[in-house]
Amino acid sequence: MIAALAEAVGAELGAAVTGAESAGAAPNPALRTAFVDVLGPSPSEVLRDLDAPAVVVPAFLASGYHVYQDVPREVAESGHPSVAVTAAMGPDPALTRIMAVRLRAAGWRPGDAVVFAAAGSSDARARQDVRRAAGMLAEQLGAPVRIAYVATGTPRVPEVVAALRDSGAERVFIASYLLAHGLFHQRLHDAGADGVAEPIGVHPAVVRLIADRYRTAARDLVHVR
Repeated sequence: MIAALAEAVGAELGAAVTGAESAGAAPNPALRTAFVDVLGPSPSEVLRDLDAPAVVVPAFLASGYHVYQDVPREVAESGHPSVAVTAAMGPDPALTRIMAVRLRAAGWRPGDAVVFAAAGSSDARARQDVRRAAGMLAEQLGAPVRIAYVATGTPRVPEVVAALRDSGAERVFIASYLLAHGLFHQRLHDAGADGVAEPIGVHPAVVRLIADRYRTAARDLVHVR
């Protein structure tokens, strides 16, 4: 069985997932990383080189165009006869708990304002997922959060930070709904907040989440063969 991560956060995550599988009851899968955007290889390129049944885990925090259009298209174009595609990583309570830990580590305290910063999407389904994820974080913290976007959509993060200050917030912190460091996360540090939480990153709970997605899909794939 092969596990392919679409738009993964890199080799470190792939190695961690492989380690989690080899330590568990499920057989150790061969793991490949693929990208559906600028980088390569693409999922179709990876799948064309595989003979074994494959599970594609979309490593996205919301299900938008990439999940609903790009990944299925890539699977179809590969011509691979036995592929299962799991649900995206997020929203998920495990990610919510990680975000809360990251936010507290950045210095957030009850009473501080929170901006929930997501990359953004033009897809309404992805925006709905972001709203769900933000609601889960608000419940976890027992505090309101304001959604803002880094790249696509409005309001943008600096606008929301400024609006919270104008409304009387003494301290404003940004919760990063991003998987990894990079340009988008760097922009958060320029938004004028008092603190920026680390991205979700390679956390043991993320590894377990991906491994669980894989195991469930792999079992289903075996049953239908």
